[in-house]
Amino acid sequence: MPKVHLLDYVAGNVRSLVNAIEKVGYEVEWIRSPEEVVNAEKLILPGVGHFGHCLSQLASAGFLPAVRAHIDAGKPFMGICVGLQAVFSSSAEDPDCSGLGLISGSLDRFDDSTKSVPHIGWNNASCPTNPTLYGLRPSSKYYYVHSYKYPYKRGDLESLGWAVATATYGGETFVGAIAKGNILATQFHPEKSGVAGLRVLRSFLDGSGAAALASNPPQEAHGGAAELVAAEGLTRRVIACLDVRANDQGDLVVTKGDQYDVREKSADRSVRNLGKPVDMARKYYEQGADEVTFLNITSFRDCPIADLPMLEILRRTSETVFVPLTVGGGIRDTVDVDGTKVSALEIATMYFKSGADKVSIGSDAVLAAEEYYAAGKTLYGNTAIEQISKAYGNQAVVVSVDPKRVYVPKLDATRHATVKTKFLGPKGEEYCWYACTIKGGRETRDLDVVELTQAVEAMGAGEILLNCIDKDGTNSGFDLELITQVKEAIKIPVIASSGAGNPGHFQEVFEETTTDAALGAGMFHRGEYTVQQVKDYLTEKGLVVRQFEGDL
Repeated sequence: MPKVHLLDYVAGNVRSLVNAIEKVGYEVEWIRSPEEVVNAEKLILPGVGHFGHCLSQLASAGFLPAVRAHIDAGKPFMGICVGLQAVFSSSAEDPDCSGLGLISGSLDRFDDSTKSVPHIGWNNASCPTNPTLYGLRPSSKYYYVHSYKYPYKRGDLESLGWAVATATYGGETFVGAIAKGNILATQFHPEKSGVAGLRVLRSFLDGSGAAALASNPPQEAHGGAAELVAAEGLTRRVIACLDVRANDQGDLVVTKGDQYDVREKSADRSVRNLGKPVDMARKYYEQGADEVTFLNITSFRDCPIADLPMLEILRRTSETVFVPLTVGGGIRDTVDVDGTKVSALEIATMYFKSGADKVSIGSDAVLAAEEYYAAGKTLYGNTAIEQISKAYGNQAVVVSVDPKRVYVPKLDATRHATVKTKFLGPKGEEYCWYACTIKGGRETRDLDVVELTQAVEAMGAGEILLNCIDKDGTNSGFDLELITQVKEAIKIPVIASSGAGNPGHFQEVFEETTTDAALGAGMFHRGEYTVQQVKDYLTEKGLVVRQFEGDL
């Protein structure tokens, strides 16, 4: 296979990029020193997370002059996510850190006063003056995950010879992709954008994108802004979740709980077995799932950490599933079977290297939040959330919350954040608060869901997976009151979980709350509905979703 070179530095999930490159027929060769850059014909700079962290890593290793020399020599260069941001001279994320400076300009942060930040999800990459720029299609959606962006100003980049594709989020239009000569850079992740992203990678690697650009050079931007700026294009994310645990025979299976009880009601009380994780993940990808989440609900106490079964599941899944993968379970400081201490950051790194894009933290987030309030809302940088988000960016850390209702007779009967509920308690109570739990819902803490989510947001979490013990396995719809309370309390995105039983429940949660995504499990596992059926239903109701585009 022909080769492409990737820079080897701490850049989050690069396994998925390698798998995507191999999918389109190329072999990856790693560059581990600046001296090796000269050997590269085609060079890709991947990047996930913090601008300053990534650029300082590259600068301290001496890569930046070598990368600039590669570009100046006219050799093909592609930057992805922070790799696009590196093309500019600076970013408000770390003003003291310099980019490559190919374009003089600085990135700024999305305004979070009216929308969730980070911008996570599937959006446009529209270039009206060159609709097929590097394989882009106006009808396709691409996966973005970022808090900082380069604002699009009509004509500025085009006047410098750049072809520009844009996206719009919450009224802010930004650069989704740029190309000029031998350079292509995307703010979105092509390796996580399904077939639409694979087309972009292929057009870069086989040279067809650059050739087409040369024959159709960027046009000066004229006309009204509406002709050049992408309309709001963020889709409603539909996520498939797989609870994975070992059954009584020791095999890893996908299971589903009834208020967190995953054992059958039959006499033998065996673990409910709904299928094999890798096969089911690929099935949901092919049905159009926007993300796949694995929640490991087994504790592999006697297994060497490097041999954790979830690592192999991620490796195999990421070979055929080209949408974001989240994994939860066991992301904490621990001690290996040989007595070696292993940090949560090291475990997260293993998951990222195996194909995960995000890690989910559960019980340990509750304990960290309790310590945060006990210390007067002081952060010391020692929690798993802080360590992982500092290294890989806020978007890499999801906090999975397992709350349950506690009814109270009146508003001032508790210190906790309460809601007036339409669903009265057993004694007719009109108010309730949501108590956080740990250990799979088995232990309730004196911490409410607003306190928890605000604490982990302060620590650097980028997203909340909002479960609900009362709704789990009921197929009665999401807890809209819970979702509304949390969305009003924080600015990071929220994934609604627990209770989905039919496509109408997805419509309901998207129309009656401001949730950023919604998750289904049992209804998919049991074959009652497919992800595609949910998306078709949402489309019929006028909601924008991403459609699966088939194979490459």
